[in-house]
Amino acid sequence: MAATKRKRRGGLAVQAKRPKRSEKDARPPPKQRDMAEEAENEERNRIPGPVCQGKWKNKERILIFSSRGINFRTRHLMQDLRMLMPHSKADTKMDRKDKLFVINEVCEMKNCNKCIYFEAKKKQDLYMWLSNSPHGPSAKFLVQNIHTLAELKMTGNCLKGSRPLLSFDPAFDELPHNALLKELLIQIFSTPRYHPKSQPFVDHVFTFTILDNRIWFRNFQIIEEDAALVEIGPRFVLNLIKIFQGSFGGPTLYENPHYQSPNMHRRVIRSITAAKYKEKQQVKEVQKLRKKEPKTILPHDPTADVFVIPAEEKPIEIQWVKPEPKVDLKARKKKVYKRQRKMKQKVNRGNAK
Repeated sequence: MAATKRKRRGGLAVQAKRPKRSEKDARPPPKQRDMAEEAENEERNRIPGPVCQGKWKNKERILIFSSRGINFRTRHLMQDLRMLMPHSKADTKMDRKDKLFVINEVCEMKNCNKCIYFEAKKKQDLYMWLSNSPHGPSAKFLVQNIHTLAELKMTGNCLKGSRPLLSFDPAFDELPHNALLKELLIQIFSTPRYHPKSQPFVDHVFTFTILDNRIWFRNFQIIEEDAALVEIGPRFVLNLIKIFQGSFGGPTLYENPHYQSPNMHRRVIRSITAAKYKEKQQVKEVQKLRKKEPKTILPHDPTADVFVIPAEEKPIEIQWVKPEPKVDLKARKKKVYKRQRKMKQKVNRGNAK
């Protein structure tokens, strides 16, 4: 508001005149001028970043979290996946007592339509759920052979937030359940184009390979010079258990006939070791019984001595001359050293006097 001046005798308010500024007063102070010039120079010299010309349309958001009771390796694997997937979100650990259907509500609150959930059991078995929330489908895997980024220390490297290429084995297109898994993996692991947290570069590739009825995950860097691949990490193996129609439940679409639970695997190993121990004990018992049995004495066979040829009798020689004593070299050396020691002692005493 402009300043006003009031007359004493009740007249109308008159607007006060502003003082005139000189050219020196209009200029900014020298420090501010120097700061502004430095900022302008920096702006000129700065290399502009890549400008995103497109529009972010694919609004895929992935929720990555776990249950309580996971070990340190699982926690590092989860952090590696969050770092490699800029479109992911994190959440606190879920209680084991809660049912899995609660995860759909957590995804809705976090505004996520995909979920990677790590479920730990017995502090040694790790299961991974890949789900399309809230309508499904979802798949449950047993995670094996986990190696994290910090553990591997590979020579490969990639830009944080860059978009990956997805490479799939041709075996994914042969069977219908593998084709369904391929589509689920594409929607989860592919970073949406023009995502705000992503970088517009492609410098690494995720490979999914089917071998021994399992899915093997690897992450490689693409070298610009010759397009060679150098592994970055992490790496893990997914053993499929079931595919469900709904999200974290519902009718079973596919069940893996080659799957063996970790409990059954440990039971088989224990039974093999127990069988080996039992076999050793049985061998020992048989040996004890054989020792206790009376020995059977066979009658003398007269034909056994047919081919026995008596040895020639050697003449007995009596030595009448006493043999010469052996020279003990060690004793002779000791005597020589003893004489030398005594001579040195005598010499030393004479010098002392």
